[in-house]
Amino acid sequence: MSKLRVNAFTLSLDGYGAGPDQDLQNPLGVGGETLHKWAWSTRTFREMFGEEGGATGTDEDFAARSFENVGAWILGRNMFGPIRGEWPDDSWKGWWGDNPPYHVPVFVLTHHKREPIVMEGGTTFHFVTDGIHSALEQAKAAADGKDVRVGGGVATIRQYLQEKLIDEMHLAIAPVLLGAGENLFAGLDMPKLGYQCAEQVATALATHVVINRV
Repeated sequence: MSKLRVNAFTLSLDGYGAGPDQDLQNPLGVGGETLHKWAWSTRTFREMFGEEGGATGTDEDFAARSFENVGAWILGRNMFGPIRGEWPDDSWKGWWGDNPPYHVPVFVLTHHKREPIVMEGGTTFHFVTDGIHSALEQAKAAADGKDVRVGGGVATIRQYLQEKLIDEMHLAIAPVLLGAGENLFAGLDMPKLGYQCAEQVATALATHVVINRV
């Protein structure tokens, strides 16, 4: 059965999934890039960005696992780009260049209509203006029996958690304190929402935690 998953989503020790003041120069917010050393070290993520080498081991295992059986993605608008409000034109097509790393349909949550963008490598960005439930319905249809992965950001994951829609969530806790930004768990009672920790393993660069919906 198709699952709604979060994978390889990195948090600071104090619970932030992105730093403050996201913009074109700081797509992960100020200090946010320090969260992802574990990911950038792995073979999977290096290959994804056209680089050679990369570590094997536990971090790589979780990185590789994050792409298995994914048939569609859901992204919040901030994950697609820094533009706010109405789309000024069609020039912005994401952070990743002509061949994004998704290679499947991607559904971007937004309040502003935009026509789908067909990219190289099998990625098509669809823009969903009628909420998280509609995005999930469309993503599941496009995934054709495979899983749907929520790529973030924090606000988008929180919305799906509050509706008890996420089946499995892999978080990588980086040994970094951000102090401010977007906090994933603030105000959420995860046990009351029906979630429990199913797996945890630590490496030098991250503590990997898997949370399942009971």
